[in-house]
Amino acid sequence: MENKITSKIIENDVDIIVVGAGLVGLSAAIAFAQQGKQVLVVDAKSAEIKPPELSFSKSWDARIYALTPATEDWLKALGVWQYVDASRMNNIHAMHLWSDGLAASLILADSDANLTKLGVIAESANLMHALRARLDALAVSVLAGSPCKKIEYTPTHIRLMLENDAQLKAKLLVAADGVHSFVRQQLNITTKQKDFSQTAIVTNFLAEKNHDNIARQWFAPHETLALLPLPSQQVSMVWAVSTESATQLLKLTVEELALQVAEKSNNLLGALKPVSEVLSFELQQVTATQLIAERVAFVGDAAHQIHPMAGQGMNLGFRDVIALQALLANAHGMQDIGENIFLRQYERVRKADIASMHTLTSGLDYLFAGEQGILRKLSGWGMRQLSHQPFIKKVLIKHAVA
Repeated sequence: MENKITSKIIENDVDIIVVGAGLVGLSAAIAFAQQGKQVLVVDAKSAEIKPPELSFSKSWDARIYALTPATEDWLKALGVWQYVDASRMNNIHAMHLWSDGLAASLILADSDANLTKLGVIAESANLMHALRARLDALAVSVLAGSPCKKIEYTPTHIRLMLENDAQLKAKLLVAADGVHSFVRQQLNITTKQKDFSQTAIVTNFLAEKNHDNIARQWFAPHETLALLPLPSQQVSMVWAVSTESATQLLKLTVEELALQVAEKSNNLLGALKPVSEVLSFELQQVTATQLIAERVAFVGDAAHQIHPMAGQGMNLGFRDVIALQALLANAHGMQDIGENIFLRQYERVRKADIASMHTLTSGLDYLFAGEQGILRKLSGWGMRQLSHQPFIKKVLIKHAVA
């Protein structure tokens, strides 16, 4: 059964409106629909929701995500994982962390914590296909290419008006409409922002040497370079540098950029051959001061955008949905799911997790960056000692795959 994709006025109330048809928004719609809720997805950007046929190009998507085992298990429970193309996924079995000036590096393997893997690398396009296919199977209604215009309230509902004059009503609105969230701005919810004065450069390479399913990350003072394993001996690069340095790097040809990356990574993977487009985006930490409002819950980038250093941005967004899903599952039959007192439980849980992730990101920077970085103080001897401490390695892995 296909999605009910339309631009007509929706007259019937629904239980939940999800604003935003990105990865987090679609996962939310699927999770709530599985609970028996009547869900409507509204998206301003998509002219249409593509049919579930998979149509990848030969090259891998430059936009990739490192999903934790917990995220993978959850997507399986949602019925999403059956639609992903497994041939375009790559497991992570170890992480290799190092920094210039250190005589030793740190390797964390799945076997250190009795795990089968530390995570899996997935393309944005692959995940989007799987989510859309599952949404289609559940026959969730979608209003695509429908910008929002105004939000109003009735005593028992939230009313969302669209620019095409549609008027939608629901008990709860879930805002998954990105870092520049219309819903957040419409409700005058402020954000705390931290400008890292950095730009992330993203692209894929074919490596001369086998990556051995290892995620490699090099740290310098306020600079990181990650090389994440993809199938067919390819790697996905995320290089976070100062915006000034990024301007210069982006002037290089892709071949010249590949040479720079190989040098920065100590040629661990040999020569690198460009195989995808080069993307870039400025890095900021944006956190909403409120994660809920009257009959509204914020998820994903609408609630928080974090530095990619920890590699947990998408997992954090999915955990927002998991928390809201659990809250709704435990609600009694007469519970008003848009009630503030009810939604505060979601906010309390998520604020703690978001704060922890900010601490982790800052902690990684403190560990590796600058002359005062802890690991620089430890020196090569300290790093070698750390590598031989099973308990500490298990703790680090636990944080990495949570």
